[in-house]
Amino acid sequence: MRLVILDRDGVINQDSDEYIKTVDEWIPLPGSLEAIARLNQAGYHVVVATNQSGIGRGYYDHTTLNAMHHKMHKLLAKMGGHIDAVFYCPHVPEDLCDCRKPKTGMYKDIARRWGVDLKGVPVIGDSRRDLEAAVSMGAKPILVKTGKGKASISNLSGLGKVDIYDDLAKVVDTLVKA
Repeated sequence: MRLVILDRDGVINQDSDEYIKTVDEWIPLPGSLEAIARLNQAGYHVVVATNQSGIGRGYYDHTTLNAMHHKMHKLLAKMGGHIDAVFYCPHVPEDLCDCRKPKTGMYKDIARRWGVDLKGVPVIGDSRRDLEAAVSMGAKPILVKTGKGKASISNLSGLGKVDIYDDLAKVVDTLVKA
């Protein structure tokens, strides 16, 4: 099975240090939805793994998050694409959960539910914590320069080989050729 795991904020949609708190604030990055559709057309299953501590901080609730994801799914469908599943961690760092990236709980859950080993599976993120979790699972870490990506480039030491691309569309250009 061909699988790709994406972070959400900063990879698929615009990111904000103030959090994405409403459906109106959820704005796709240029070319990201088309890139996901191209992955689907090339036979990839696309899964999202995203930290959503705004829930734990009380900035928005599960209903609002679901509405954001409904918007994402609806816009993707118009492009001929889809996301197979969305995994999210609603906890704040102080909760010390095992699902908040850079911990691997979400990725372990994805592997278990999909019945796959994540070794070599592309994991695309815009921050070190996305990539740390990927490396811990043997997945292939890929950094995009969107979102917090440009700032994260200087903080990749110790992660091994990390491929770096301008955005999700550029990653997909490479993946669909492979």
